[in-house]
Amino acid sequence: MPEQSPTPKKRRRGRLFRFSAAFVVLLAVAGYLVVQYVTGGRGGPGCKVVSGKGDGQEFEFTQEQTMNAATIAAVGTGRGMPARAVTIALATAIQESQLVNITHGDRDSLGLFQQRPSQGWGTEKQIMDPTYAAGVFYEHLAKVDHYQKLPLTVAAQRVQRSGYPEAYAKHEPDATLLSAALTGQSAATLTCQGLPNTTVTTTGPDAVRAALVRDFGREVLKETGAEVTGGDATSKGTSKSKTKATAAPSPSAGATGGSSTVTLPVRSGSTTTGWQLAHWAVANSSALHIDRVSYAGREWAAGSANDPWHSTGTKAAGGVRIQTEGPTGQ
Repeated sequence: MPEQSPTPKKRRRGRLFRFSAAFVVLLAVAGYLVVQYVTGGRGGPGCKVVSGKGDGQEFEFTQEQTMNAATIAAVGTGRGMPARAVTIALATAIQESQLVNITHGDRDSLGLFQQRPSQGWGTEKQIMDPTYAAGVFYEHLAKVDHYQKLPLTVAAQRVQRSGYPEAYAKHEPDATLLSAALTGQSAATLTCQGLPNTTVTTTGPDAVRAALVRDFGREVLKETGAEVTGGDATSKGTSKSKTKATAAPSPSAGATGGSSTVTLPVRSGSTTTGWQLAHWAVANSSALHIDRVSYAGREWAAGSANDPWHSTGTKAAGGVRIQTEGPTGQ
């Protein structure tokens, strides 16, 4: 006896179930793709920058994106470029790569700014170096007449020559928030989870100094006269040494265990410089295994996203204090 065919009601239920299941899967895939687009395909501890004006504006992004943004800002100020130039550069990099140093793009485009070796931007290796990529962007931007007075999208387009010249404008609000924090114009506005990157093998004070020189240029250590305190279990934090202003930092030197503190003195009245250095340290906290950053009576601690930049309750010291873990693998 042949089986009875499903009733129309049962068939409708079956189709509805299959449609619902497919819709859920589609939503999951769409959500995954959005996350991949926003983070450049990389997860990790989150960061947030908020407006210093108390207007509720904020921008969330990954630690990797934050670190690249901090490099772009540091290279700009290291070259004496104004905050407007940093905003233009950040908006451009958000549009071109979502602040991720990608190895692909349209034709031979590469890196944070999707620069092309075939168009004279540099070698592939150079373009994939965020410090170089930011520097060559600013070099071209500086040649744009009156770029500070131009609309952001116009200034960016005159450097990039993009096929989508209006695309940069939509990123100006986020870039403005980032620029204010990463140039020190806005105090205590950048926070990160700061969970350590376990793939990093070089940490400690010398790694911090090397990264400072990489992003800001060698003059940053001459200007701050960075001081390091700390040590391993035998020194119990009693050792103390000054950085040599003319010597290149040695990534293998420094404390052999425990934690160390790098202090970057800030001249009286130079709070903008102080907050730029403090925010730079937070942005690099995951890669450099930075546990705490304190400045101007405020402190950030890794893993304390719910209590960012709390008051220390003590009179502000004269510089930015960056506390790191001891070098790994020793």
